[in-house]
Amino acid sequence: MTEPRDNLDGWLDTEVDPLRPPPGTFELIRKRARRRKARRALMSAASAGAAAAVIVVGVVALPRVVPSVLHVNSNPAGHSAAAGATASERSGTLITGKATAGPSANAAKHASLPVVPLDFSASSVTFVSLETGWVIGQAATAGRCSRQECTFIGRTDNEGKSWYGVPATLPAPADGANGVSQIRFLNTMDGWAFGPELFATHDGGHTWAQVDTPDGMRVTSLETVGSEAFAVFAKCTGTGADFAADCTQFFLYSSPAASNDWTPVPGLAGGFSLNGTASSATIVLTNGEGYLYTPDGTLLSGPVTGAGTWQAVSPSALRCLPGAAEQDGQPSSGQLAASAPGDLALACPGSSQPGGGKQEIIYASSDGGVTWKEQGSLTIAGEVTSLAAATGGELALAWTQGIYNSSDNGAVWHVTLGGIGFSYVGLTSPRQGVAVPSGPAPGELWFTYDAGLNWQARPIING
Repeated sequence: MTEPRDNLDGWLDTEVDPLRPPPGTFELIRKRARRRKARRALMSAASAGAAAAVIVVGVVALPRVVPSVLHVNSNPAGHSAAAGATASERSGTLITGKATAGPSANAAKHASLPVVPLDFSASSVTFVSLETGWVIGQAATAGRCSRQECTFIGRTDNEGKSWYGVPATLPAPADGANGVSQIRFLNTMDGWAFGPELFATHDGGHTWAQVDTPDGMRVTSLETVGSEAFAVFAKCTGTGADFAADCTQFFLYSSPAASNDWTPVPGLAGGFSLNGTASSATIVLTNGEGYLYTPDGTLLSGPVTGAGTWQAVSPSALRCLPGAAEQDGQPSSGQLAASAPGDLALACPGSSQPGGGKQEIIYASSDGGVTWKEQGSLTIAGEVTSLAAATGGELALAWTQGIYNSSDNGAVWHVTLGGIGFSYVGLTSPRQGVAVPSGPAPGELWFTYDAGLNWQARPIING
C-alpha cells in the first residue's frame, strides 16, 4: 500500500527559479561597500592623528620662547632674542594646547579683571602651549599708575590675539634688589615672577607668594620642565633696572613646581664665579637634560628630575664666556640654546669686520657639549641678545636691530625682521614664536606662525 504523499514534499521537490534583483542592485551594494571602506580609513587616520597628538603633548613640555620661550624654551619657558640684517632663527619646543574662546568671548568673560595699563611695555613673556601664555611688563609713563600698579601681568588663551589681566598685585618694577621683571609658567597653575625678587603662584596667577632666597640673593635666570623649576641665584650689587648688573657669584637651585622648597642642585652647592669679576650665568632645559652656562665658560649638565648630581660636561670651557648680564639677566657675550637633550647651539662674538659690524659665530654640539664644531657665522651691526633652537635645525637669533633665522642649524642665515630691536625671542613650536621688543616701546609683542619667515606685531590689548 502506497503511503500518502505530503503536499509539502511536493513543494520542496519542485525546482525553483529564483527572482532576479531589480536593475542596479549590485552596483548599489558595491557603492555602499566602498563608502564603508572609506569611512573605516578615515576613522583609522583620525585615530592615528589623535595618538600622534597625544604623543606630542606628552613629549613637548619644554620653553624657551621662553626661551621663557619664549625665551620660548623647549619647555614652556625659554629665552632668546635679537635680530639683525642678515640672519634668521626658528626654535623652541612647547606643549600644544586646546584652543579656547576668541577675543569677543574673552572680553565678556574677563570684563571685571584688571586692564592693560596705559603706556604698557612688555619685559618678558612665557607660553605653556600654542594658545596660552603670560606677559609681564610696566607702564612706561610716570604718573599714570601707582608704583605697585605699574607692574602688570596679562594672559592670553588665543595665541596673543587678545589679553586679560591676572587679578593679583606684584611688586614694583625691578630696582636694584627689589621688584620683578621676568615671568615663567610651567603649566596653567604653577608660575614664577622674578628678577630680582622671586614670587610664586600655584593657582594660575590669582595669588602670589614671595619666596625668600638665601642671603637675599637675586634671581637672574629661571626655567621649568617636567615637574621642576630651576633658578640661578646670584650675589649682586647692581642698582636700578639692571638688577643683574655687578653679579659676581652664582648658585643653581631647584624646587618641585607645586611647592616653594628651593634647595641647591646636587653637586653645585659651592657656587660659581669669575675671580670676582661681574658676569652672568644661565640655564637651558630640555625634557631629559639640563645645562648650566657658568661665568668662566664651563658647561655643566645633569638630570631635570630634581635628583641626581650635576657635573662638568667636559674639562674645557665653551667657545666664549657668557659675559656681563643684559637687563633681563641673560648673558651678553654668549647665548646658549637647546632643541633636545644633547643638541645644543651657541652664539659667540667674533672679530670686527671691514666696513663695520662684527662677526657672530654659531657653534653646534650633538653630544651635550662634549664636542663642538663651527656651524656658520653672520655679520651684524649691533649686539646679539638671545638665541633659540627648535627641532629640525631651526634657530632664531635676536639682536638690537632685528631677528635672523636659520633652518639648517646655523649654517645659513636670513634676516626676517629688521629695523627694530628685541631683547628676547622664543618659539612655542618649530613654526610659532614670540619676540619682545627692547626698550620703551608700544605695548606689543611680535609673533611668527611660519617658522620665522614672517613676523607681525600684535598689541597687548584687552579682548
